[in-house]
Amino acid sequence: MTSKKTFARLAAIAIAVGVLPAQAVAQNDTMTPMDTPAQVDAIVLGTGPLPGATAPEAWHRQYGSAFARNVTVATLTPYLADPAKATGAAVIVAPGGGFRTLSMENEGSEVAQALAARGVSAFVLKYRLNQTPRDLAEFAQPSSSAPPPRASPDSAAASLAPQIADARAAFALVRSRAKEWHVDSDRIGMVGFSAGAMLTMTTALSGGDAKPAFLGDIYGPLGAVTVPADAPPLFVALAVDDPLFGNTGFGLIESWRAAKRPVEFHYFERGGHGFGMYPKDTTSTGWFDAFVRWIGMHGMLAPAS
Repeated sequence: MTSKKTFARLAAIAIAVGVLPAQAVAQNDTMTPMDTPAQVDAIVLGTGPLPGATAPEAWHRQYGSAFARNVTVATLTPYLADPAKATGAAVIVAPGGGFRTLSMENEGSEVAQALAARGVSAFVLKYRLNQTPRDLAEFAQPSSSAPPPRASPDSAAASLAPQIADARAAFALVRSRAKEWHVDSDRIGMVGFSAGAMLTMTTALSGGDAKPAFLGDIYGPLGAVTVPADAPPLFVALAVDDPLFGNTGFGLIESWRAAKRPVEFHYFERGGHGFGMYPKDTTSTGWFDAFVRWIGMHGMLAPAS
């Protein structure tokens, strides 16, 4: 089983780069406030409010997409496949944003909708976030300070405790309603983007009932980890020109290979960080189709019995 020290090392990386948005290289980065959506289909998870939170949830638009900020109560929004073509596979989708925002469309609802169209029910996890200034203009100001120092192993691991709890609650909810939602409890995976990829990996390696059947790590940190003998298949997509993780080595890939566990790695020539579902003229746009083919190769798209 992976140690707290391993989780902490990865968490420290994600937190340290949290000063940058998930779409750091995209155009039109002006933040424009928007009304908080009704989110009528969102199901409140039972993890409670974020301890010590004072700033309320707020939303804005940036890079042509919607972002949530100051999330204090975690929710899970289902995007169910048509029962007539549901494969039984399901994916919990964890958007990114440095644990300060969540890219709710480009790395959330648009991913979930595309999966549902392929017969894979998807569930967007709006996990709790680190608090940021209430005022959007203040939040939007570029930081003039250096990245925070690397936290100690225990404190870094503890800093992700709310998000890990939210992910575990999401798995518990989907499994509890699997029959109703035409989901096979043994074929529930998780895909995450940037900080959401960090959360995906931490959830998978922390053991317990939340263990995903397969993993998607999309432009997340690739630090080495201790891989359990029964680790699930792993799909990784990253661009060479990613300003955060493009030149940090491939420890995660090598760890999976050393453990003789299934891993597929797509290292795109161009795409930057945060390409998600954005239509771009780079081959990184093909990550989604490759991911769906990959889960099919692992038997996750066989018709539900």
